[in-house]
Amino acid sequence: MAVLNVNIDHVATIRQARLTDEPDPVWAAVQCELAGANGITVHLRQDRRHICDRDVRLLKQTVACKLNLEMCMAESIVKIAEEIKPDQVTLVPEKRAELTTEGGLDCVRYKKRLADVVKRMHKKRILVSTFIAPDNEQIMASAQTGCDAVELHTGMYANAVGKRAIKKRLAMLEDGKELAMENKLMVHAGHGLTYRNIAEVARIKGLCEFNIGHSIVARAMFAGIGPATAEMIKLIDKFSL
Repeated sequence: MAVLNVNIDHVATIRQARLTDEPDPVWAAVQCELAGANGITVHLRQDRRHICDRDVRLLKQTVACKLNLEMCMAESIVKIAEEIKPDQVTLVPEKRAELTTEGGLDCVRYKKRLADVVKRMHKKRILVSTFIAPDNEQIMASAQTGCDAVELHTGMYANAVGKRAIKKRLAMLEDGKELAMENKLMVHAGHGLTYRNIAEVARIKGLCEFNIGHSIVARAMFAGIGPATAEMIKLIDKFSL
């Protein structure tokens, strides 16, 4: 059965809109854990637009479940990961102007750097996942560089319009999952997943972890982050049986 990691970046986005001290993403993480989340995901960006160093340090001290740090491979960020030692890092591409992470990491192009970062993370006993498109070359590059997992980018599925397009994107995720598992990689999924579209992806056998943020934080505005988390867990459990 697949589990849920809640990405709490956008709790910090609301805080940073006023440059104040609330809402606190660390407190949000507590509520997500109490609601049954398997893990907490945060993205420490180079521009610190939402999650900041203080958040990551406190989350490391307080999160009792899995702490998954999304990060690019910039040296300054890699050093922070080495110091803080989250349970897992998920390596992502990062552009200054993007609203959110737009595409998957190009593991083929940056294979040498990826191998170096993986080696350094493993020395600190940190699991490594790459956030990638469900592309054979990217999956193989992740496996060849020693990654423990891949997170398949579900954005193209989430944005697909019409039954035929949705079916095509689901088939790509299914094929990517199969290749990753054949190469001894754990398979996660995330990006653009909501309460409305989670069902079809959750039905893919072998996906073990979902990273979902924006939809849960949006629902939390009306229901509270604990109930919003519990509702998503209920849907994942229902469709991944």
